[in-house]
Amino acid sequence: MLAHPSARWVQRREGAVPAAQRGRSGSTACPYTGQVDRPNTALLEAVAALATAPLPDIAHRLRAALSPYWASSSLVIFTEDCTGRPQKKAGDEAIISRVSIAELDAIRAALLDANAGIWRGEAAFGGEKRPLLAVTSPSNALLVLSDPQPAPASHGGPDGQWILHYLWTLAAERIREKVADAPPSYLIESRAASAERLRVTAELVDQHSTTLEALLAALRSPALTAAAARTAATDVAAKALVGLRTLSDRTTDLVEEPVASAFQRLREDLRPLMNFSGIDVQFIEPPVNGRALPGEVAHAARAIVRGLVLAMVDQEGVRRVRTQWDCDGVNLLINVRDDGHGELSASSPAMARLVQRVEVLNGSMGVDVMPGWGSDIAVVIPLDPPARPLAEVADWNLGEREVEVLQLLAAGQRNRGIAAKLHISENTVKFHLRNLYRKIGATSRTEAMALAHSNGRR
Repeated sequence: MLAHPSARWVQRREGAVPAAQRGRSGSTACPYTGQVDRPNTALLEAVAALATAPLPDIAHRLRAALSPYWASSSLVIFTEDCTGRPQKKAGDEAIISRVSIAELDAIRAALLDANAGIWRGEAAFGGEKRPLLAVTSPSNALLVLSDPQPAPASHGGPDGQWILHYLWTLAAERIREKVADAPPSYLIESRAASAERLRVTAELVDQHSTTLEALLAALRSPALTAAAARTAATDVAAKALVGLRTLSDRTTDLVEEPVASAFQRLREDLRPLMNFSGIDVQFIEPPVNGRALPGEVAHAARAIVRGLVLAMVDQEGVRRVRTQWDCDGVNLLINVRDDGHGELSASSPAMARLVQRVEVLNGSMGVDVMPGWGSDIAVVIPLDPPARPLAEVADWNLGEREVEVLQLLAAGQRNRGIAAKLHISENTVKFHLRNLYRKIGATSRTEAMALAHSNGRR
């Protein structure tokens, strides 16, 4: 666990400040004024707010927590833990509404090339080249600040870069925790948003691929004589095709994960346990042609198996644990078995938390404890989400005009078309859309359309 910022601050300063200037309670006297520094209440409140943040608010709370240390025009979090909403955004709407996954991938590549935990430079972000600050996390999530400006260092306080790493690590872990324990409604909405993004991307790929392929055919025609121009145009068009198809594959990777690669990631997660515990962890591979797993299912399944294995190896006498995945086309089937004395308690707090995780996914867990023979646990997780109750639509509390705007939005109308059909201005449409996003928990037009579709609105 990370040390508290105030604790680390005091530790660093105690090495440089004479003991006579340190208070008995652990506070530190300023060497210039002699006054005793008190804990940074605002920082502690920001940490508490971030540690309890719901997923839709986490970017806003992180930006607020960082604001005394780093000014920025926008903040974007990119995390593949949230397959339906991989981006969490706060700040200038003109920037965050235009940030693309391709831009974030390029920024992550620059960060990896720098081989450092933090990167500062210029890159495309929101459609324009901007000064950026990027930080990664142990969970491979990415944080990007645009137009970053560090606040002047205040004497005796924690430095801005350390605070940035601390708060960002806390936020990234909060995201992982919330996704692992997400309620069914979040999983349904996340999958709906994933499916909608995949549909839109596929349509763009078809549209632009047809155009570019026709362009290539024309430029390659022997009837054209401008060879140099033809060669240059062919290269440009070919690169555009590759870029579009790469974007399509990238989006698919965020939505689904092949069952074999998901299982391989589980092996990597458990490798440290295999190396240092002396426990023989055996893996029975799933069929390579099994149905791909929705991202939320793959992420949660790995967390559930890790928890089961850890619970088993805590028992006396366990020397071997076997885990197996299979897929019947409808469900992910998980089996974990140990060779202990059969003392695993199905009612222990650790097991109760795992049962809750399974139930969140509308799944089931069976625990068979055989005294003297070990424990055998079977988990079934459906790959498709349950139908969302129509009653939940009423919980959005939409006004009559907001319902009309949502229906036209779900039908694919742009702002101008919505304004024309409802005989209102485009600014009024934007006003209703902002209210819609807030009420239904969407952060973008695509997410709002996905949520509308998942609730039968067309």
